[in-house]
Amino acid sequence: MTTTTVLQGNGVHRGRSGKNRLNWAIAPVMVMFHVGAVAALFFFSWTGLFVALFLFWVTGSLGLGICYHRLLTHRSFATPKWFEYFLTICGVAAMEGGPLLWVAIHRKHHQYADKEGDPHSPRDGKWWSHAGWVLVGNALRQDVATLQRYVPDLAEDKVHVWLTKYHLAPMAILAAVLFAIGGFRLVLWGVFFRTVVGLHATWIVNSAGHIWGSRRFQTRDTSTNNWWVAMVSFGDGWHNNHHAYPVSARHGLKWYEIDFNWYTIWIFELLGLASGIHDGRPPARTQADQPNSGLSDSATAMASVTTMSPGSDNGTRVRY
Repeated sequence: MTTTTVLQGNGVHRGRSGKNRLNWAIAPVMVMFHVGAVAALFFFSWTGLFVALFLFWVTGSLGLGICYHRLLTHRSFATPKWFEYFLTICGVAAMEGGPLLWVAIHRKHHQYADKEGDPHSPRDGKWWSHAGWVLVGNALRQDVATLQRYVPDLAEDKVHVWLTKYHLAPMAILAAVLFAIGGFRLVLWGVFFRTVVGLHATWIVNSAGHIWGSRRFQTRDTSTNNWWVAMVSFGDGWHNNHHAYPVSARHGLKWYEIDFNWYTIWIFELLGLASGIHDGRPPARTQADQPNSGLSDSATAMASVTTMSPGSDNGTRVRY
């Protein structure tokens, strides 16, 4: 099985030429899930709430923050393959696409952060950086050549390719299990409400994480550290720290910067499930932790990190 075979139906759209074109494959689904999330509030149950919170942690922290982001995208640490696949399934169940697509978009974001080519920069508007890039445009229609360029490591893994092709399967299975256990009420909370909260927790990093907050490092983008974004994203809100040193598994660099994803990775290490952990401080100049005054183009503090792509358009190697 090859990446080309799996993704050949995704089209060949590139760039932002269709930025104002509604994504009819995504928008109706987003509307349906938001309606379901609101409906869940009218069918409240403590069991449903607890299930939603637990699944939010499983999909949002284990799946997205730890696996998709720090493990697959940046290779901040390593795990046994069976555990990597388990974490990937948790990420797929978050309803944010398969691993190849999610990782490719995020690596592209780091390459072009807040520049032309960034899939979700607030330079194109606050709403665009939050959810607009999902509802309209071509960011979720990456062609085969783009995926092969940004995720050559994952494209060689048959399991990751399969999970990308059948990324709706885990959610369908989960919905069936929840319905069998607790009926439609549990589906509303464990699928619709939980998914919507998770989507916005991810999107708020893309938007607020580049608009409001403080800047410790003079990175070449507008990333900020924001404590409340960190709270809802299990630690990914220390976004300026992350952009300064993307390969670091630890985003909260100070004791008061709560980073639940980092604490979990540390526990994985104690259990023998994580190794080769990158936990460092980038050798960068700092500035006072003052609120970000705007979308300035500051000097780079990007440290050298593991290269995951064979090269960019001009032949130079790409850093993520």
